[in-house]
Amino acid sequence: MLKRAACVGTSVTSVFDSPYFIAGALLWAFAGAVAYFWLVSFLFGAGYQGAPRKSVDAAFRLGQVDRTDTLYEIGAGVGAIVFPAAREYGARVVAVEIEPLRVMILRLRRATGPAKDRIELRRTNMYGIDYRPATVVTAFLWPGAMARLRPKFEQELQPGARVLSRCHPIIGWRPAAYDPDADVYLYRCPESIHLPESAARS
Repeated sequence: MLKRAACVGTSVTSVFDSPYFIAGALLWAFAGAVAYFWLVSFLFGAGYQGAPRKSVDAAFRLGQVDRTDTLYEIGAGVGAIVFPAAREYGARVVAVEIEPLRVMILRLRRATGPAKDRIELRRTNMYGIDYRPATVVTAFLWPGAMARLRPKFEQELQPGARVLSRCHPIIGWRPAAYDPDADVYLYRCPESIHLPESAARS
């Protein structure tokens, strides 16, 4: 009986030590991490999609981003906009991201690259921050998330501030420009803001 129990224990141990089991477990862990990384952002306003560098540069040109700007990137992801804005265009950047894995990647990238003194990372909810210091806001968010942010933008963004929205327009605002190749909308405050008809008549 003891011999049989020992055999069972040995076979279970050998299953867990099997390279097939280890490879399968690693594969499932990797698939779970990928699914988490891509899908969790739907809870926060948009699915994850890295911005192509061509689109990033086109957006910066459209918005005339330079070293005099304070750029808020909301839903910063892993930094496709954050790091070029600070390192190549010289802007001071506030990267707003709530998802912990992406925040960790952002911190690692900031720590190991140049211009770290021009990059501030905030792990916080984008609906609760103060946008008054921003001269440029960049975002890739679903229209519903942009609609929730629109009243804050209207109340807090200063005259001359620009909003660059990739792929999705801000409903109720009039774009100052649109780049179809980059699929980026440029809005300028206050020119792009549509006032309600009642306010416009008063």
